[in-house]
Amino acid sequence: MILDDIDKRILRALQRDARMQNVDLAKEVGLSPSPCLRRVRLLEEAGIIDRYVAVLNPGKVNLSLSMFARVWLVSQDAETIDRFMAAMKRLPQVVECYIMLGESDALLRVVVADLDDYRRFQSTHLTRINGIQNVKTDVPSQIVKQTYALPID
Repeated sequence: MILDDIDKRILRALQRDARMQNVDLAKEVGLSPSPCLRRVRLLEEAGIIDRYVAVLNPGKVNLSLSMFARVWLVSQDAETIDRFMAAMKRLPQVVECYIMLGESDALLRVVVADLDDYRRFQSTHLTRINGIQNVKTDVPSQIVKQTYALPID
């Protein structure tokens, strides 16, 4: 699907506020409601709009600490990597997991209540049983920018 300027305006608006009413969205992007809704449905069907989510305030749900864990696996064979990926997908504390090219094998963003909570998580879940050989954890001191919106030009 090739995106035109109206599609891009729709995507930017929905990234800012996915609960926007269709009438308001149509007005913002310069369409009448019916064609606007049709375009949104096409964007959804094409998989460009993957899903809608609520972005929670981590402090309000007692998960205000994000930790970044660089992970080295015991091996880089397909079975070890598959076992690791499956284990990370089951852990709700792991909100992002990337298989890396470079120094470490994986990078995780883990959300927890506090340092004690992270220590428990690390000792329980980031172990050899999940194919992990070594973990180095980085603690951010300040969030400068955090967004979920993609730069749609």
